[in-house]
Amino acid sequence: MAFEITNEFLENLTELISTNNESAITTLFKEVHFADVAEVLDEVNFEEAIYIIKLLDSEKTSEILTELEVDIREKILENLSAKEIAEEIEEMDTDDAADIIGELSDERQKRVINALEDDELAADIKELLSYDENTAGALMAKELVKVYETWTVAGCMRRIRGQAKDVTRVHSIYVVDKEDKLVGRLSLKDLIIAKSDQQIADILKSKVDSVNVNEDDEEVAKIMAKYDLEAIPVVDDNKVLLGRITIDDIVDVLKDEAERDYQLAAGLTQDVDSDDSILQLTRARLPWLFLGLVGGIGAFIIMEGFQGVFTKYASLFFFTPLIAAMAGNVGVQSSAIIVQGLANDDVKGSINSRLLKEMLLAALNGIILALFLFFFVWAYEGKIDTALAISTSLVAVIIVAGLIGTFVPLFLNKRGIDPAIATGPFITTSNDIFGILIYFLIAKMILGI
Repeated sequence: MAFEITNEFLENLTELISTNNESAITTLFKEVHFADVAEVLDEVNFEEAIYIIKLLDSEKTSEILTELEVDIREKILENLSAKEIAEEIEEMDTDDAADIIGELSDERQKRVINALEDDELAADIKELLSYDENTAGALMAKELVKVYETWTVAGCMRRIRGQAKDVTRVHSIYVVDKEDKLVGRLSLKDLIIAKSDQQIADILKSKVDSVNVNEDDEEVAKIMAKYDLEAIPVVDDNKVLLGRITIDDIVDVLKDEAERDYQLAAGLTQDVDSDDSILQLTRARLPWLFLGLVGGIGAFIIMEGFQGVFTKYASLFFFTPLIAAMAGNVGVQSSAIIVQGLANDDVKGSINSRLLKEMLLAALNGIILALFLFFFVWAYEGKIDTALAISTSLVAVIIVAGLIGTFVPLFLNKRGIDPAIATGPFITTSNDIFGILIYFLIAKMILGI
């Protein structure tokens, strides 16, 4: 049964903390998963959270820290000494440890690393911190099971026992040569069925997928998703094995990327959440809101230039929101499909072929919708020329909106700009303006004004 944070649970916890009943608190959290404890810390006040973190053993609190929201974790770390943080770090995998230390100031980073009793762990963390953010190097963990191709199966099994105790999950056993260059991999099944005196070189699988330490983390995610990998080794330019990336790290990358894309699509220029300050939220929202304001002014100028059309055919004015809405909707649909395809690496072929396909699709959708609109306007207004002008304009607007929604993300992607920006107010605003302009130009031409 899933753990549930109830008011009774929180009230009981607060009472235990107020009476310093440490044994009861320890018992309360004994069987609770560290991810659930992290949620509890989000619910209690800051002083109570610090109390719990300092009370529970480092083996559990180290896992809890990795699950906390960044802002809460930062506040907790500020109230822990370098030695206390080092004790937590020593219980973590190197990738998580580097992430936590990377959130500290440079001065505190040095103090925490110096407080580590494990010199090898300190060296590994320093190495991971040296890699650029959003690269495989910054994402990888140093813990892995590595064997040499010259070892026998019996000797390999003895050494694996010593290495595996530091690895949470053994996905694969990596085989290297005398220069530590990656030459293959083994599965546990390979070792179990092999003869004790066989050499590793005779049973290894030489085909092993790997990524360069400087590879972009999103590219790593695509590779692991494409080949259904639970883990992938990381190598340098000389194929020397440096570490491995596991699927749980890739899930975090995909989650972060999805959140960034969602915020870009919603018109937010930077990574923010609901708990950020009003000033931070304003800075994130205002640029796109200003773009919408400029777009609205542009639409006003266009409509003002067609006052003569409104005077003679007032009904055209009332269909303006419909035309603008359809342009925005079609543009967002087209751009969303392209952005999703780019993210999944499914967009193949030339831009021209994509535009042609989108034009035919938009034309088909536009004609179907325009027929319905034509009969509605004709029945409502009783004027076939007005119905023809509005419905024909709708077809043209939908085609242009579809082309813009397809071209813009492809163009941005070619220029190295995140195409997710094209699914938000940028597409909506541009299509509103073009849609209104095309609407009145075609209507004016058909009606002979």
